[in-house]
Amino acid sequence: MTHVKICGLRTKEHVDVAVQNGADFIGFVFAKSSREVTLEEAASLAAHIPPHVKKVGVFVNETAERIHELAKAVPLDYIQYHGDEPQSFIDEVGLPAIKAFSIKTADDVKAAAAYNVNYYLFDAPGTDFRGGSGHTFDWSLLQHAGIPNDKVIVAGGLHPDNVADAITQVQPFGVDVSSGVETEKQKDSGKIRAFLQAAKGVLQ
Repeated sequence: MTHVKICGLRTKEHVDVAVQNGADFIGFVFAKSSREVTLEEAASLAAHIPPHVKKVGVFVNETAERIHELAKAVPLDYIQYHGDEPQSFIDEVGLPAIKAFSIKTADDVKAAAAYNVNYYLFDAPGTDFRGGSGHTFDWSLLQHAGIPNDKVIVAGGLHPDNVADAITQVQPFGVDVSSGVETEKQKDSGKIRAFLQAAKGVLQ
């Protein structure tokens, strides 16, 4: 069954809805964004997340020191790099890693394959901390990525009505959503529930 990451959560209500409906990963944004949370806010929300649901911190060109501070204090299970971080920096931090890539062309996919991380998150070029644009990209570009499907997370423009198509076409390890479960730029419990039901209902 496809794993699901709900990203950009800021309230206990939405964390609870995500967990109760089968989310596998919860994403906290520690970068300039309308969805940004403080260390204290993330730690408070994390206290309500059971151990089997993994906590992900989203960073954009942050320092290794700050990443380690937040990873320990929240605590975080994975670090999602959403900026221009090279492999050497990810290795220096030394924590389980998800690297996000904005995909326009096949060359963008090939560049991603040069990295060695736990998971590769493929996103559409965005306007909000390099993601969260609400746009999809051409999923067929991933067919020749040279990256195993069990390391691929699809993001960018997903919502309850198209997530099943993405899963069927790409057959990824996981899918990631943020703006696709929002109403007027605020998380929507009904949409979170619908997205999880749609994603988890696809037979692979």
